[in-house]
Amino acid sequence: MTNTTLTRLPEAMPDLTQASADLQARRISAVELLEQALGRIGALDSKLHAFIALAEPRARAAALNADLRIARGEAGPLTGIPYALKDIYDVAGMRTTAHSKLRLDHMAEENSDAADRLDAAGMVFLGKLSTHEFARGGPTDLLPFPNAKNAWNTGHFAGGSSSGSGVAVASGMVGLAMGTDTGGSIRLPAACNGIVGLKPTYGRVSRRGIVPLSFSMDHAGPLTRTVADCALAMQALAGHDANDAASSRQPVPDYSAGLSGDLKGLTIGRAREFDALAGVGPEQMAALDAVEAVLEALGARIIEVSLPERELLDAMTWAIIQAEGVSIHGKDLRERPEEYGRTTRERLMMGAFATGGHYVTAQRLRPILSAEVTKVLTGADAILCSPMGGPAPLVAEVDDLPWRKQAPLTSAFNGTGHPALVLPAGFGANRLPLSAQFVGRPFDEAMLLRIGHAYEQMAGWVAKRPAY
Repeated sequence: MTNTTLTRLPEAMPDLTQASADLQARRISAVELLEQALGRIGALDSKLHAFIALAEPRARAAALNADLRIARGEAGPLTGIPYALKDIYDVAGMRTTAHSKLRLDHMAEENSDAADRLDAAGMVFLGKLSTHEFARGGPTDLLPFPNAKNAWNTGHFAGGSSSGSGVAVASGMVGLAMGTDTGGSIRLPAACNGIVGLKPTYGRVSRRGIVPLSFSMDHAGPLTRTVADCALAMQALAGHDANDAASSRQPVPDYSAGLSGDLKGLTIGRAREFDALAGVGPEQMAALDAVEAVLEALGARIIEVSLPERELLDAMTWAIIQAEGVSIHGKDLRERPEEYGRTTRERLMMGAFATGGHYVTAQRLRPILSAEVTKVLTGADAILCSPMGGPAPLVAEVDDLPWRKQAPLTSAFNGTGHPALVLPAGFGANRLPLSAQFVGRPFDEAMLLRIGHAYEQMAGWVAKRPAY
């Protein structure tokens, strides 16, 4: 990391929308914005451990080029803004370690699709971010790099597996960080760190150049400070990729067009029973009650909805993740098991108990359960539910067993493939963020962004940031 000696902490990076306006108006240059980001990282990262590696020479060259594009009037809305990638995304000429000893010598030859698209949008790649090992382990393993720390309280869980991505955005090191989500790994860091995280519909954002965990459950998506920023990022990221077999050809809408703040005529289904049966705590339930009140004040109608049984959704989702995970890691688990962290190794090895019959049954059940969720969404424009049971727990209390005591509350919608947006929804008694999750129809991320933006603007939680 950069060992910059500072007498005054550099300001947090502005939101993408603000940075874009400042750059276009020439109030700041891309080079100056990059130096602000590097200064912020140098001041904070020794405490928060969000970054694994920086790409300073590459970033400075990109920032200079961005300033030239802006001067020529060739800039787009994201030109000149720094971003960072979870270290399971390939960037040509950099290591992709997946935070594991097994990949310390792995040098990427090509960019991931996400890196290509963000670079094409004129963004400035800043570096690689901490993750749970292979997006499967936990924060308690001894690994080659330190684990990221919660931006609000370092003794608490930062979420996983895109932990560094959530921390980097929440602490103001970058305005956009990319994560991946196989069972909640974009949404949980967003929830724990009080920011916005979107798991798009399966196939909406390409997974090319991303270290896989589960071929049919992995999703790629952005973490940002605001919903409007998330819309800007999705405009650059979404689209068909011929080199990703699961990539969709669905047309890409204008994600920012619907951010009007108007929810009149919309219906939102509250999945209260779904949360209650999962043991969601009273603080989190009260937070969603308050979200309901804001949505109603914005003109939305709230109805109660019933979702498929959570235990059935979890069984389907995790049977597939376990089986596909061990198929990817089987050779290394047999030949180099000691190089994995304990939690990662034990969780991946659990996949050996998933038989062919389990996998086939889960895959046959998957479209049935997906259709049931989609049916609920014929009577509602989105579903409101919890991404977590409450605020981020203490790191010492995080479940690191091979078979979790409870599956993440987010994982059901990896199995069904529906898009899901998480955003801040208040604070618990311990002054850590609470959050809300909106689930939408397939490829209707625009509706989730519309709802999330309207709520965000009225509720005002977006203005709250960790004190640094």
